[in-house]
Amino acid sequence: MSASYVLVVNAGSSSLKYSLVDGETGEAPADGTVERIGESTGRLTHESAGGKQTEERSFADHEEALKAALDAFDQHGPPLTDVEVVAVGHRVVHGGEQFSAPTLIDDDVVAAVEKLVPLAPLHNPANLEGIAVARKLFPDLPQVAVFDTAFHQTMPPVAYTYAVPRAWTTEHHVRRYGFHGTSHAYVSRRAAEVLGREVEAVNVVVLHLGNGASAAAVRGGVSIDTSMGLTPLEGLVMGTRSGDLDPAVHMYLHRSLGWSLEDVDEALNRESGLKGLAGVNDFREVMRLRADGDRDAALAFDVYCYRIRKYVGAYFAALGSLDAVVFTAGVGENSPELRAAVLGGLDRLGICVDDDRNAAPIEGPTVISPDDADVAVLVVPTDEEYEIARQTLEIVRA
Repeated sequence: MSASYVLVVNAGSSSLKYSLVDGETGEAPADGTVERIGESTGRLTHESAGGKQTEERSFADHEEALKAALDAFDQHGPPLTDVEVVAVGHRVVHGGEQFSAPTLIDDDVVAAVEKLVPLAPLHNPANLEGIAVARKLFPDLPQVAVFDTAFHQTMPPVAYTYAVPRAWTTEHHVRRYGFHGTSHAYVSRRAAEVLGREVEAVNVVVLHLGNGASAAAVRGGVSIDTSMGLTPLEGLVMGTRSGDLDPAVHMYLHRSLGWSLEDVDEALNRESGLKGLAGVNDFREVMRLRADGDRDAALAFDVYCYRIRKYVGAYFAALGSLDAVVFTAGVGENSPELRAAVLGGLDRLGICVDDDRNAAPIEGPTVISPDDADVAVLVVPTDEEYEIARQTLEIVRA
């Protein structure tokens, strides 16, 4: 195997996702997940050319989980001793204002990411745990941090600045950061390739629609605005997150119900979005309930689509001209009904879908708008692991 393979590690609070990816081609000979770390019964799932293998047992911590993943490579392939792995690439959720590009990890970088924990208390500690374990198990391999926020560090001040007291921004770093950066970077670049144009010449609105969801306005491959903010709570309606909301809701619920800030924050992050509207956070289940005549599910679908459509219009205005609207991630890639509903009524902006193309199975980057449409509509499956591997390889070779 070529000397361009990267082991991509994405450590969550109780999970660890891993993938062996060729940073040049995107080929991924194996990937897997270790779930329920720290619980009495966990599960490791490893997929490779040999098929899918699962193992259920306890994994005390992330170190034990990563060791189990390495054993899975040995047992089920491809053995890492047969692969020239050149680096380990880590997904890190929040890079703050310090990190606008992938960064070779050393002790100073680790310390800087630790200081950013207050901005991402659920994510950065787990990311740091993955980094610590990988540095211990692969002491001779370069380790690279690829930040979710980095792609959006190109936003101009007019886009990232909140209208709050100046001290909040200068002393406490309150501003828009944005997330899903690796997905937006990959998808906007692939969209330009599908259109047969240089990425620097293309303006796109990327809609990353999964359990977490965000929109981004990308001008010439550069992010100029995005819907998520200081945290991933702002913006679109998501599986369990509310998205845009009057900030006075916190005080209203505190005064009316005696809720603490923590109570409200938990509800907005865990019990809102589709779950709050329809009782379920899985979009597929919302669609099933809607088809059965459930009014709550029907309203959830309408609210979800309406919020996205507003962002498409806003980002068309922000960009000044638009070449493509691009759907990606689990919901965006797999729901023709959603795509039609989101863009319905935008014909006067030159945006529409071809019904037959939209309904056809999506097996790769696909144009679903009519040939003569002023604005192309695409579905581009995202590949964040490849993007992390690609950026990691660039840093290592540089």
